[in-house]
Amino acid sequence: MMRWIGLFALWLSALWLNALCAGTGNAQTPSTGRIVTIADMPSAFVAPRTITIWLPPGYDAGARRYPVLYMHDGQNLFDATAANFGVEWGMDEAVARLSMLRAGRPAIIVGMASTDARYREYMPKGVYDRLPAAYARMVRDSHGGEPLSDAYLRFIVEELKPRIDRDYRTLPGRDDTAIMGSSMGGLISLYALGRYPHIFGQAAALSVHWPLVGAGVAGDVPADAPAIVAAAFSAWLQDSGVDPAVNRLYIDHGTATLDRYYPPFARAMESVLARRGWRIGPAFQSRTFTGTAHDERAWSERVDIPLLFLLARPDR
Repeated sequence: MMRWIGLFALWLSALWLNALCAGTGNAQTPSTGRIVTIADMPSAFVAPRTITIWLPPGYDAGARRYPVLYMHDGQNLFDATAANFGVEWGMDEAVARLSMLRAGRPAIIVGMASTDARYREYMPKGVYDRLPAAYARMVRDSHGGEPLSDAYLRFIVEELKPRIDRDYRTLPGRDDTAIMGSSMGGLISLYALGRYPHIFGQAAALSVHWPLVGAGVAGDVPADAPAIVAAAFSAWLQDSGVDPAVNRLYIDHGTATLDRYYPPFARAMESVLARRGWRIGPAFQSRTFTGTAHDERAWSERVDIPLLFLLARPDR
């Protein structure tokens, strides 16, 4: 699968270079947009955090309005020197590249830096509340406390999104608002889709951390953990307003490092989603990347795939 990803990236790069060179005789580096930083944005719901807003090429030259992609772990998106592990996703280059190739719509990206409460903020409370007591205790103990995800999503929906829609030329409606993350960030992206399906029209969740427990104990869960987690998600989805006829969802996982624990959970969740009406197609994708690890490098190498799903042009 990594070979396929590499070939896909090479194909996109070749198209990009052809687009740059066409009619000029010289390859030129395109603008990669502009970054605006809100340091320590205050909140009534969660601790302050840095917000990084990427405005796409051409934003400052016109009056066009843009879809918005909200992303967790915002410190890892644009700058390797600020990233947790020294590897960035290259989101600015990726969106600019797909837009130049007319493969995806240009979009504003809003990155929300994670805090020391990351595990608790990204743990879906509605799912946690439906776990059996023993499994919920395992989740709680491995994360250092009860989930804070409902408060975190209120910060995004009630404070951050209104500010972004006020200060920038956004397309604020559901069909033009997406949310995306990896690992625990994948969990909270799926949870946001279910909690606020009228706000977020689509979500992408990479290397979804389906076991729910802390990474250090992911290999210690009971054999029936996939069924336990799937049942909790099923009960929560039953009560949520998410609708496969309206909302769109992308999920994936690898098979190496931490991702090696995910395939049984992913299969169980695919069955749950199928019973809820999700079918592989334009509104739902579930992918496996054999041999890929659980890290920023792996996610950056395949980020074009979920971006093409989230930012698909209406004429495609």
